[in-house]
Amino acid sequence: MQKLMIFITLFVYGPTISQTTHEFFDSERLGKRELKVQLPRNYEKNIDKFYPLIIVLDGDYLFEPIAGCSDYTAYWGDMPDVIVVGVNQATTRQKDLTISDEDFFPIFDGARFYEFIGEELVPHMYENYRVNDFKVVVGHGDSANFINFLIFKTPPLFKAHISISPNISSFMGKNLIDRLSSLKSPLFYYLSTAEEDLKGNYKQILDLNNELLKINNEDFYYSFDNFEDFNHYSLVPSSVGEALEHIFSVFRPISKSEYKSNIVNLDSSPVDYLKKKYDIIEDLFGVQKRILLNDFRAIASAIKKNQRFEYFKGLAKLARDNYPNSLLSSFYMGRHYEGIGNTRKAIKAYQEGFVFDEIDGITKQDLLDRADQLKRQN
Repeated sequence: MQKLMIFITLFVYGPTISQTTHEFFDSERLGKRELKVQLPRNYEKNIDKFYPLIIVLDGDYLFEPIAGCSDYTAYWGDMPDVIVVGVNQATTRQKDLTISDEDFFPIFDGARFYEFIGEELVPHMYENYRVNDFKVVVGHGDSANFINFLIFKTPPLFKAHISISPNISSFMGKNLIDRLSSLKSPLFYYLSTAEEDLKGNYKQILDLNNELLKINNEDFYYSFDNFEDFNHYSLVPSSVGEALEHIFSVFRPISKSEYKSNIVNLDSSPVDYLKKKYDIIEDLFGVQKRILLNDFRAIASAIKKNQRFEYFKGLAKLARDNYPNSLLSSFYMGRHYEGIGNTRKAIKAYQEGFVFDEIDGITKQDLLDRADQLKRQN
């Protein structure tokens, strides 16, 4: 039986608490290993909610940048709440990351560490925490190279990899390109370096990036950064932020850029675009997310701009499903009927909204004024 010694530290940020625990994990393969685990805000209250998992190698120094950035980003709604676990390696790093001089795959303690991640650590997190199936792994330097071996599992153990200035081992580039080219399920891959990076790393990473850019596989989602004025160590904070933005970009509220490039000029229904966006969020990240009012506003703006008022009907249904006690659905139904020229039904829809709660700056008086204006026009 695994024995856990847990020391709890509470880090307070804003009105809620983000909880970090230090665990001593008894591994059958590696002996006692120290983990750091950060739970999302309100984890104890949301007892039915499951969360994506981020596993951080080199947890001694890399855990805090990942945990802090993910907590901050989730606070503002740009990514889901996540569980972060760091694997401390200060005294075992060289042994943990041992690879063969012959086939350049993990060997000895490296092989045991590889098995520990997939066969002990991940199952431990599933058994003891509310973790869903979206898993991210992070490494830096030698550990960034090591996490690539996990991609060779079928299917890959993780759905997203953050590789910060990897010290790329022999044949890794070719093997990685071959594996990523044949993916059958979505995988996010983030790679970074900097102009002042270690010289050996820098050239190899640039070469690898050139090859990764050639991959033609719709299941491979790739992003790369080459930072100016940073070195092997100072590039970490910027890499973390860019990586999380890349992986969770679809989770973010609709931005001006997304609106202009993906929505306003659509030939098809913008309502279908909105549905698909949230279906992807649920299917990919295992998170049921209520459609944001910001996103309703964006779709309504596109409908109005293109004068495709028939689409307001579908938007009204989504509003009823997501904000059933608000007048938003009635407002959109009124806009639908008003736009297609059915004044009688438009007036009725606006009047029906009067019994619901006001929302997002839309007031009962607004609906009453619209109904009265239509009556006068008739």
